[in-house]
Amino acid sequence: MSDKIEIQNVNTPGKTSRVDREKYEEIRRCLLAILPKSSPGLTHKEIVAQSKRHACDQLFPNGEKLGWWTKTVQLDLEAKDVLVREAGQPLRWYCP
Repeated sequence: MSDKIEIQNVNTPGKTSRVDREKYEEIRRCLLAILPKSSPGLTHKEIVAQSKRHACDQLFPNGEKLGWWTKTVQLDLEAKDVLVREAGQPLRWYCP
């Protein structure tokens, strides 16, 4: 298994990046576990807070870099239509 995974960003269609596969998959697992199945979704701040309780402390000691990783994976999953961004403020996401 490669140690990198190619991801997308809903804000820059057609552009891809490569990130650490293990960290990506851990945060993906967390997001799919914590996000509600319908509206109202969670804000980014709520996602990070809940991810701190679920993410592997060995990969993210003391929640280090968790904000960046949750946003990166959220943007990728949103680009792949796995997550839905609700209209309005504050921004919220859910996983139908």
